[in-house]
Amino acid sequence: MSAAPASIPSAAAFKVPGFWRRALHHRSFVLGGVLTLLLVLAAAVSLAWTPWSPYEMDIANKLKPPTAAHWLGTDTFGRDVASLLLVGARASILVGLIAVGIGLVVGTALGLLAAARRGWVEEAIMRFADFSMAFPAILSAIMMTAVFGAGIVNAIIAIGIYNIPTFARITRASANAIWSREYVAAARACGKGAFAITLQHVLPNISAVLIVQSTIRFAIAILAEAALSYLGLGTQPPQPSWGRMLSEAQTMMFQAPLLAVFPGLAIALAVLGLNLLGDGLRDLLDPRLARAR
Repeated sequence: MSAAPASIPSAAAFKVPGFWRRALHHRSFVLGGVLTLLLVLAAAVSLAWTPWSPYEMDIANKLKPPTAAHWLGTDTFGRDVASLLLVGARASILVGLIAVGIGLVVGTALGLLAAARRGWVEEAIMRFADFSMAFPAILSAIMMTAVFGAGIVNAIIAIGIYNIPTFARITRASANAIWSREYVAAARACGKGAFAITLQHVLPNISAVLIVQSTIRFAIAILAEAALSYLGLGTQPPQPSWGRMLSEAQTMMFQAPLLAVFPGLAIALAVLGLNLLGDGLRDLLDPRLARAR
């Protein structure tokens, strides 16, 4: 049987001995990995420890600048900003994981079905994807909020629905390339059905593409969650959120500008890290770029 197409990276690329050696010399991958690891560590540390309780208010010490007691100062309610940032990382990761998971599972399934069945099934799924892309995550969240009320669950659902058509399109395009290969034709000649071919040949050969896209969509999900929380449609009080920290800080820009700097910087670094990680994975898993290095 012939090898997998060069234009589509395979999950087996992770097992190539030179992959990790090349990865450690890839600046985007390393920097993105470090920033992403810091995000995960911040969320993990907050599960066991924070400098202060993120829910404890101390009005007498509100708007304090950074000190030894409060590393990043306090907000308008006297809460410790460092503790709010650490706990806010949990909300960002939670929304990103579930929302991207919804898009990945449902979108991949629809894309694989479209590539395997073709005809009217493929056309119907692609038109559904086109229709879904007409409703951005923020617009979907606004509509859901009007019906069900604001909350992190509705924000997750809205962002997840927004991710479905993206994964469906990418999966369908990548799977169509695999279905045209000779080894798939050989598998069909041996009597394998579409379902077996999809699981044994198609999905493994497009998994790397989906991993890269998941990383990039994770960054978009974090940004969308921050935007929704900023508008009051996402994470609700008293649960800390980077987006809501920005919203609360906008009225104190002249008295305490650092209140907006710290959550804004956290969002920027998290999104930058995931985007760099996705770009690095794309370069490392593309056989054509790997041979050029």
